[in-house]
Amino acid sequence: MTTQDTQERREYYRIEDRIALEILPVEAMQAELPPLFTLLSELYRLELESQPLLRQIGNDNRTLASYLTIQNKRFELLGRALAQELIKEISQPRDAVLSEGGISFSNSRPLPENQPVALKLLLLPDALALLLHAQVAYCRPRADGQYDIGAEFDLLTDAQRQLLARHIVKRQALERRLTQQKPQEQ
Repeated sequence: MTTQDTQERREYYRIEDRIALEILPVEAMQAELPPLFTLLSELYRLELESQPLLRQIGNDNRTLASYLTIQNKRFELLGRALAQELIKEISQPRDAVLSEGGISFSNSRPLPENQPVALKLLLLPDALALLLHAQVAYCRPRADGQYDIGAEFDLLTDAQRQLLARHIVKRQALERRLTQQKPQEQ
């Protein structure tokens, strides 16, 4: 393992996840995104912005905060339903390892190392839609004809990094809950 690999492992927590992923040429960063993708991205961003306000309201008026939390859950359900439609446009979910610094996944076609790419991600189940600029770090052939691809995110905005971090923390918490439930069920 190289020194850079060791440093990256310490810098970012990684999760195993299932995501819908589309690999595009970097020029796609300038193209207009499909309306459904943009809508899901905006819904999630607005939900993130509303959380501090909801906490403030909860301090003053618990009833109103409860009502707004229910409304927020309704929007999440709508977002998840819309995400199912978007999956048809992007791709079926696949296994990936995700961190704030990058992503690794298997792919049917090789990608040249150091090639910049645009990655259209749909993170489930929250229906978080992100278009991220990345650079291919490695491409390794596998015995089954697939390729293991690793890409490092670059040019992330603070908002994109926060959204990724939030998704990772939520997935990590879910994994912990599931791990804690398994011993109790046995």
